[in-house]
This record gives sequence, C-alpha cells and structure tokens, in this order.
Amino acid sequence: MWEWLLAPMDAARDHNVGWHLSWHARIMVLAWGVLVPLGIFTARYFKIAPGQDWPQTLDHHFWWNTHRICQYSAFALMLLGLWLILTAPPMATLPGPHWFLGWSVVALGLVQILGGLFRGTKGGPTEPGPDGSWRGDHFDMTPRRKAFEYLHKSAGYTALLLSVATIFSGLWQANGPNWMWLTLVMWWGGLIGLSVVLQRRGMAIDTYQAIWGPDPKLPGNQLKPIGFGVRRIEQQDAPIHRAEHKPTPGQ
Repeated sequence: MWEWLLAPMDAARDHNVGWHLSWHARIMVLAWGVLVPLGIFTARYFKIAPGQDWPQTLDHHFWWNTHRICQYSAFALMLLGLWLILTAPPMATLPGPHWFLGWSVVALGLVQILGGLFRGTKGGPTEPGPDGSWRGDHFDMTPRRKAFEYLHKSAGYTALLLSVATIFSGLWQANGPNWMWLTLVMWWGGLIGLSVVLQRRGMAIDTYQAIWGPDPKLPGNQLKPIGFGVRRIEQQDAPIHRAEHKPTPGQ
C-alpha cells in the first residue's frame, strides 16, 4: 500500500520536475485546492454563524472575514506560484492543457479581485452614507451591486471547477505520486459531502437577509435571491426577536 501511495501516477514515467515546478505545484494546490474552496464553502453556508441569535444579531462578520482571508491569501499565493513557473527553466515538452487551464484560472482570479474592488458601497445602519442615510449599492441592491453579485458568483464557481481540472492536469503532467491526488479527492469529497448536508439543512442563506434581516420592506428582500440554491427566510418563519438594526420607513 505504501509503495503504491509513493509511486508516481504513471509508472512508465519519472517524477522529476525540479525545484521551481515542485514548489509551483505545492503553492497552487494550497491556494486553489484548499483556500479557495474553503473560502467559498464558508461564504455559502455560514452567512449566519453558528450560535448567532439571528435576526436579533445581524451582520455577523465570521463568514466575511474568513472568505476574505482565504481568497486574498490564495490570490497572493497564486502570484507567487505564477512567478515560480515563469522563472522556471524551459521545459523539454510542450505545456499541454494544464497551461491553458492555468491561465484561465489566473484570469478568473483577477476578475474576482477587481470585481470586489468595484462592488460599490454597502450602506445600511452599519455603514451609512455621508448624509447619515442608509443608502448604498448593497442596501439598495442597485444595478451595479446586482451585476457584481452575478459576476462574482458565476466567475467564482467557474474558477473553482476549472481549478480542479487544472490541478489534476498538472499532477498528471508532473506525474505526481498517488497520495497527492488521493488526498485531494478525499478533501474535496469531504467538502462536497458537507455541502450536501448543509444545503439540505437550508444553510445557504441569502446574503442580504443575513446582513439586514427578513423585513420584506427592505429593498433587497423584494428581489429574487441571487445564486443557485440560495434561499430566503420568510419573516413569519424567522425567530421572533426585535432586530438590532430595524429600519424605519423612509430610510
């Protein structure tokens, strides 16, 4: 068993890629195989944190901070991994599909970072405008914010799926040992299994509701939730509490 785990994926080829390529692979797997999926998983299923007294306690930052840390760290690691592969000695063989997949993932990663920078203002009671009103791109769900959410979510999930193909194509091209792809399959399989459980429990909550509560008068609660499988809690189904940041008419 140990011999099989340590053996390369293709017994007919050697596993000898050199320092640059080996560290490129490790860093990219950490970025796109671990941090990015973890950041997406947390953002999708933990908008309302465990133990949070929602809707009395609103806008819990656990998911937001975890998502940012994971994705920004992954982006920084991606740049380092990109530098390693660009400075590696010339390869004796053509790059193959891994090259094209890799650059596609890099491009989508840049789209995510730039999109986040131009997502607009938040608004609401925790980040009011200069005039003290609750106006903001997110609170009002302006066309700019809706465009950001559609782009951010669709590009994010596309990048996640492409990264899986990119990692496996890279492992095959480098002829990595069997324990590498087996470990990744177990990690991703665990996340998929947990996702199925949490999805069935209805934990993929609309971001807007998680931040500002279930009041149907709020602008965002009058729109269809953005994202597949995302649900909204009807006000009559929410726990009976007086929300900390309850809006008043005209705000």
